[in-house]
Amino acid sequence: MDIQAILEFLFPPQCGACDAVGSGFCTSCAGRSVRCARRLPTLDVEALGPYDGALRASILALKSGRRDVARALALYLEAIVPPNAIVVPVPTTAARRRQRGFDGCVLIANCVAACGDAAVLDGLEQVAGDAQRGRKREARIAAHGRFRWRAQAMSGETVVLLDDVATTGATLEDCAAAIRGAGGCVDRAVVVALA
Repeated sequence: MDIQAILEFLFPPQCGACDAVGSGFCTSCAGRSVRCARRLPTLDVEALGPYDGALRASILALKSGRRDVARALALYLEAIVPPNAIVVPVPTTAARRRQRGFDGCVLIANCVAACGDAAVLDGLEQVAGDAQRGRKREARIAAHGRFRWRAQAMSGETVVLLDDVATTGATLEDCAAAIRGAGGCVDRAVVVALA
């Protein structure tokens, strides 16, 4: 028996939205979400649903440190990640990683890869600015150059960005620019929710 199974036996996962025991995001709450999409200037973004209700509660639980929620959300995201995709998670700030003990998007991406046939390429890093959370719309849209590609240069690989929430889309566009600058191709993103 692995350590994760022992932990789940001792501390069973609870839905991040309704507290039902058994999963970090239960099928009942997931069933209330309606997939949605948005076109950004250079990206098509697909989401499990709008940023409200059960999805909002689950994302907030994830941001509060609930790893079980990340694993559960990944099961649903796996259905909208293209087969054999190379998934690039949008990194959080170093301060948030220290506070939570993990990067939620990286954890979700790794879980998506584990339950499907995707691969994870964790090559982005945030180099400037604070988190977008709490900023006004104009400040979010104006934020550019906050990410860089820290991994090996790419040679035309097509990747899919993964994030928890997309509001204005500025973060996704900024990450896409960094990937394109490193020689990669990206025209799609998947997110848990669209605000």
